[in-house]
Order: sequence, then C-alpha cells, then structure tokens
Amino acid sequence: MTTTETVPTGLGDARITWYEAEGARLVVALGHGAGGGIEARDLQALAATLPAAEVTVALVEQPWRVAGKKLAPAPKRLDEGWRDLWPALRAPGLPVVAGGRSAGARVACRTARELDARGVLALSFPLHPPGSPEKSRAAELLGAGVPTLVVQGGNDPFGRPAEFPDGDHELVEVPFGDHGFAVPKRAPLTQEEALKVITDGVAAWVEALRE
Repeated sequence: MTTTETVPTGLGDARITWYEAEGARLVVALGHGAGGGIEARDLQALAATLPAAEVTVALVEQPWRVAGKKLAPAPKRLDEGWRDLWPALRAPGLPVVAGGRSAGARVACRTARELDARGVLALSFPLHPPGSPEKSRAAELLGAGVPTLVVQGGNDPFGRPAEFPDGDHELVEVPFGDHGFAVPKRAPLTQEEALKVITDGVAAWVEALRE
C-alpha cells in the first residue's frame, strides 16, 4: 500500500511517500540527492522490493524539492529539514534506518547518532567532488556512529569503492555503475541486474540488522 504524507518543517513542507509492508518490523527512510528526486532508479527499486521483506520504505522529499526549487540549500539546512520530519518517520513505532542517495546519504550520516537511527543506508555516497579526491568527506561517513551500508557504483566519479577508507561500515559495489547506478550498454550486466545487486545487498543487510 502506498500513501503520501505532507509534513510541516521549519523550512516548509516536506513530503513522505510510504510504501507500507504488511507485518513491518523496520522502516527504511530514504532521501534524494541534490540533483534529483525520489524518482531515482535505486530509490524506486528499493521501494518496490523491500516491503516483501517486511520492511516499510519511506521516500522523503525535502522542503526545497517540494517547493519546486532547483538548487538544494546548504548542508546545515538539509539537516534541519531531516530532523524536523524525523518524528513522522518514527510515528509507526518501528526502528528507522536513515538513508538516502548522494546528498541524502550525507544528511543521514551526519544526523544518525543524534536521531538514534537503527542504521544508515548510504547510496552513492559522494566521498569527494569529481576530480578532487583531496576534498574528502570521509569524516561524515566514518562519524555516523551506527551500522552503515554503503552501496557504490564501480565507476562513480564521486568516489569509487577502492577509494573508501577502512571503517565500521560495509560496502556493496555495483559493477560498472556510475553515480546514478547507470551501467553502460557494453557492460557484462544489464541495468536490471545492476539494480538487483542493490536490492539484494540492501535486503541482506537489513535482515542482519533485525537479528
């Protein structure tokens, strides 16, 4: 069952689209990136598959996106919006995994400990700007303070899997995937197979969280 909820925040209205699971034991909340919305292929794939594993998915649209703006605000403001809508994510009375793709993954990492998230799901974590590995954001990832899964494209210009530092996190590589997990037509796996790498990896990690 899918429902949409408008959530007032200090920065304007946010929106949550719920993909509810029967007998849910966990909520996975996923924010979008700075350049797109919840229509991203990885977010949609997880929303379509996790409910069958008794996991409710909440796709979160930040206030700037709901308002139709094209540019995301500063990280501090993104964090404020996420904090304000967190009570709505906790309303079902279940543990909540904080997550998102790209900028949304950074928000989840920065706020997970204070919000008592059950874990962090970081999709396409932007470890550094393209071409600038010296501008590392590893401290955000390493500082999450809760069980963390990174799902990263093998050819992501924002940080390839081999660039990630050692730390208390797991990493699933999507072979040949770019920052949006698109794979080239010449790759030895299809786009559908690449998405299955994501959904299978996340489902296994979530299941381990509940043990």
